[in-house]
Amino acid sequence: HVQLVESGGGSAQAGGSLRLSCVASAPTYSINCMGWFRQAPGKQREGVAAIMILGATTYYADSVKGRFTISQDNAKNMVYLQVNSLKAEDTAMYYCAATGAAGSSCPAGAHWYGYWGQGTQVTVS
Repeated sequence: HVQLVESGGGSAQAGGSLRLSCVASAPTYSINCMGWFRQAPGKQREGVAAIMILGATTYYADSVKGRFTISQDNAKNMVYLQVNSLKAEDTAMYYCAATGAAGSSCPAGAHWYGYWGQGTQVTVS
């Protein structure tokens, strides 16, 4: 059973940056992709970025391309989300997620991800 713990959220001014981290507890051999999702009050959870564990192919939502970067450190079972040029609309709870779903790319839908962290709040003012 994989457990995920996020950290690094907080408050930032528009135009600022934050680095979110997610550590996955062992075992992680069953994980194919890890992703970051976010959910703002009154809105549906949306995918922000994802990364394939093998090969490190990355995927981004159009709204964050060029501003957010997902990366991994497999030796530490860590996934990071560098968020730059923050906007007020980036304010949300950010969740780390993992899936063992097989495929040539990371699935976009949240329902494919069976493991979730508790979330870390990002507030942009």
